Amino acid sequence: MELTLYQVDAFAERSFEGNPAAVIPLESWIQDEMMQAIALENNLSETAFFVPDGKAYQIRWFTPLNEVDLCGHATLASAYVLFDELGYKGSQIEFQSRSGLLRVQKKDDWFQLDFPAQPARPCEIPDQILRSFGNALECLVSEDYLVVLPDEISVKKAVPNFLDLSSMDMRGIAITAPAERYDFVSRFFAPNEGINEDPVTGSSFTQLIPYWSKRLGKERMIAKQVSARGGIVLCEMAEDRVLISGKAVLYMQGIIHI
Repeated sequence: MELTLYQVDAFAERSFEGNPAAVIPLESWIQDEMMQAIALENNLSETAFFVPDGKAYQIRWFTPLNEVDLCGHATLASAYVLFDELGYKGSQIEFQSRSGLLRVQKKDDWFQLDFPAQPARPCEIPDQILRSFGNALECLVSEDYLVVLPDEISVKKAVPNFLDLSSMDMRGIAITAPAERYDFVSRFFAPNEGINEDPVTGSSFTQLIPYWSKRLGKERMIAKQVSARGGIVLCEMAEDRVLISGKAVLYMQGIIHI
């Protein structure tokens, strides 16, 4: 069996920025074990697979260790492949996923993800977070822990204990703070998913956008995930949905031989 693989830098304006994702279009689903093995072999934070479903597509995402319920950057990368590599002619792509209906529109060079919002609720600061981020001002929880730090420099200079964080019961930990050039900055860690630090985590913005929209009193914002690669994210609160926009660049296309 041969499968086409695209590696796309999502939330990037040029190669070597943003978050790399592997995208593998399928005509029909292959075995789950095979998709997980391919994701482990790729060794990227996410490998996305999609199949046609009428006028829409079904999409699934795998880290090197697990299948996940939601992934933003690999959805953006999948939309890029459909629009720019496979010649999709519509104005909007609909993906059916384990997290429900996801929509992606292409607007010039930007891909706008329409995802369900996941507002986080306040919680006590877990000991593991206090040990890694001793200057944490507050902690909230939804799919991930959302940790608010005092300022941008605290986010950039944070050095978490990944072994400690891997014992936590949520998918990952986002740290965030207000910024000078942007409305807010963030970083994201998911060591128990095999990803110590994720370069740009689209799904984390389903939690970040509701928090910062309420705190800043703004519906539209510009954010940056300040990982080593980094990426710019346009953010918008739209009732119970969030709009997450970024660019994408094709890095590689190849054939998997199985």
